[in-house]
Amino acid sequence: MFTILTHLKNRYLSQKAQGIVEYALILAFVVVLAAVLTSDTGLSGAISSIFGKATTQLNGASASASASK
Repeated sequence: MFTILTHLKNRYLSQKAQGIVEYALILAFVVVLAAVLTSDTGLSGAISSIFGKATTQLNGASASASASK
């Protein structure tokens, strides 16, 4: 019984699995970065768009909160 548990532990908690996860995270970061850089507006436009959307949502939330009082 213990040999089976030891085998499973060695198989699923190995350094190889950790390396695969790290490479997947790096690949995801590169894909997101490439998508932002190749968009029509570029990086500055993407950042401005994100902050603009956040500002719009906050203004809408504060307006609805003050209207409900």
